[in-house]
Parts: sequence; C-alpha cells; structure tokens
Amino acid sequence: MTKSKRTTAAPPSPPVLGPRALNRATLARQLLLSRSPMSATAAVEHLAGLQAQNVKPPYYALAARLDGFTPQALSRPMADREVVRIVTLRSTIHTHTADDCLTLRPLVQAARDRELHHFRAGLAGVDLDRLAVRARALVEEEPRTMKELREALLKDWPDADPQALSVAARCKLPLVQVTPRGLWGRSGQVRLTTAEHWLGRPAEAAPAPDATVLRYLAAFGPASVKDMQTWAGLTRLRDAFERLRPRLVTFRDDNGAELFDLPDAPRPAPDTPAPPRFLPEFDNLLLSHADRTRVVPPELKGRHWKGNVAYRTLLVDGVLAGLWRLDDDALVIEPFGRLDRARWAEVTAEAEHMLGILHPGTAYDIRLGTVRE
Repeated sequence: MTKSKRTTAAPPSPPVLGPRALNRATLARQLLLSRSPMSATAAVEHLAGLQAQNVKPPYYALAARLDGFTPQALSRPMADREVVRIVTLRSTIHTHTADDCLTLRPLVQAARDRELHHFRAGLAGVDLDRLAVRARALVEEEPRTMKELREALLKDWPDADPQALSVAARCKLPLVQVTPRGLWGRSGQVRLTTAEHWLGRPAEAAPAPDATVLRYLAAFGPASVKDMQTWAGLTRLRDAFERLRPRLVTFRDDNGAELFDLPDAPRPAPDTPAPPRFLPEFDNLLLSHADRTRVVPPELKGRHWKGNVAYRTLLVDGVLAGLWRLDDDALVIEPFGRLDRARWAEVTAEAEHMLGILHPGTAYDIRLGTVRE
C-alpha cells in the first residue's frame, strides 16, 4: 500500500491594485480627496514634511489639503519655532515639525555624508570634523548666510573650494533657515543656524527606520520598498520592511511589484470622486514614489518639468492634468487635454477657493493659456 503524498497549498497571491486604486488610496493619505480639519502643524507632521524649495509652496500645499486654512496657520507656528525649514529628504529643503527636524534629519545623515563625496576634490586637506565644529560655532554665534559662512570658513581653509566648504557645513550640520524667511508675506535672506540652537534642545540619535516606514505608508502608501527609498533618498530599507511585514498587508501593482501598507489605512474605491486641486511646484505627491503612474499618466511623464524647472500642477480626477501660474492679474491654466464645461466649472471653483485663501481681496482673471514655454 502506497502512502499518498501530502501537498501544501501555495499561499494566496496578494490582491492587485491598479493605478486608479493606488491613486485614490494615495490621495486619501495626502488629504486630497477631501479637505481635512486638522491643524497646519498636524498636517505637516502627518505628511512627514512638505517640500519647500521656495517659500510659498508649503502654503499652496496646505491650502489644497486643509479646511479653513489661512497663511497665518503655518506662519504662526513657524515664527514660534514649532515648524522649521531644513534640508532633509532627497537633499532638498522641507518644512518639518520641530520634532521631525530633530529625528528625520539624523535618519538621513548617511545620505548627506554620501553627498559630500561629490565635493571631495574641493575639500582636499579639509578635516570635516573640525569644519563641523568651526561652522557650528559660527552659525550659533549669529545666523549667517551661506556667503558669510563660506567666507568665514575660507579663513581656515584658504585652498579649499568655497562652495564645497559651505556644502560640507550643510551636510555635516542640521542647519535650519531662521525666520522671517519662510513666513507668508515677509521677505528675508536665507540665514542659517543649527536646529539644536534654534529649537533649544538636542537632536535625537539616528533612529532605526522602522517608525518612519510606518509614517511613510500612512502618508504615501500603499508603496514598495523602492518607493520609500525614492522619497527618503536612502538605500537598504528592505530589512526594515521585512521586520515590519507581520504588522503590514501586501498587494501587487499591475507590474507585479510588491506593495506594503498599513492594515487599517484608507483604500477608497477606485470610483471615489476626486475634486480638482492646484498644487505647488515640487509637491511631494508627485515626487515620493519610484513608480509615479498612480498620479502621472505615462503619456504625461516629464510634462510638469523642464530642465531643472518644476511647474505648478493641476490635478483633475486625481491625476496630473495641467499646469498653472499666477500672473499679476490672472491665474493662467494650461490643461493637457480638453476640459468639458462641467470640469471647467469645477476647476474654476477650486481656483477661486485657492485664491480666496491665499490672495484675498485681489481680483484675478482665471483663463486658459500657455504655462510651459
């Protein structure tokens, strides 16, 4: 009598999420399906920071996401040092809460150290640890511009490349931009001091990335390991995802890539309505995934960029659908396709809402035109 072989059933395949399902899930996390009542500071924390290469983008980003937002809702906590502007993710300036400034910046320090390799020729003979000590003393004595910092460091290292010296200081130290820079309606040079000096408390030790993985998924998921690495500008995050796997759920996208997510995170139905939204240049929605087809249709890839210039973007039905700019007397919209009468009415209503929040009392014509020259 022969024994029958026992067979083990293969584990079920993870569910597949197509681009539209991923789009709606990401929009929900990004507070772009409906405006949230949360405060500006809470939104900055939830979103794990706002890209802030220029002063105005974080304000436009929050106007698109928050109910009842006014510019003072962000300017006030920035003036009170509850949020700050600092180079963190992808070596770009972000607006972060004070707590995130002191934890996320140490997390991405390895990337800042790698960035320095590009400037090693200009730093020949420079003791980087000594430079960090010297630069800290300079900016904590008084906030300084990059030009002032360069000139002071050149006295110690006259043969070094001036730009490399200032980049080294920015990479070695968590330098924040002090106010009035970053305040709505105020002007001011970029002046820098250390985060510890500005906030009056020390930075945290570099944390394990696990907690940040969970926060990234809460704001940008479902997402792959490669997606988060793109967002953070880091590598080797696979181990953190594997440690967290028992606490996560998994999916596949249309190309078979494994996607991770929080079990209870919102994943609205693909047919959930998505209202038009006007987003600033460099909005994190369009920068925080390796595969951006959930927001940028393949045929429009690269249309919101030209060289190093990023354009302000218009979302229609949740995806990139055009560009916009604000002139002295007009909000000019360049759609990538035809907008029927109903869609145009939705777009103009959203435009009027945004203008009323950020530019009250100023009359703007809302018209079609060319933005991308």
